[in-house]
Amino acid sequence: MNLLFKALGDPTRRQIIELLRKKDMTAGEIADYFSISKPSISHHLDLLKQANVVLSIKEGQFITYSLNTTVFDEMVKWMLDLTDKQSKKTKPRK
Repeated sequence: MNLLFKALGDPTRRQIIELLRKKDMTAGEIADYFSISKPSISHHLDLLKQANVVLSIKEGQFITYSLNTTVFDEMVKWMLDLTDKQSKKTKPRK
């Protein structure tokens, strides 16, 4: 969970997530949307991979990245569980 929050803490990585939400892309296609170096994009993609936010598939010379929505499902479940536990603590007893 710590890696996920670290990954989401950067605006460039959030933009990459938004791009991959629309379609799978190669690193080069992702880099075309930014005015930063390709090695910087690779670094951001590596952090997203470490957090399991993106998946990568090597196809010949290219690596295609896609969004791993499972990790977001798990985060939402964790947050809902957290708020459910909190609401049970604050409900008045009869």
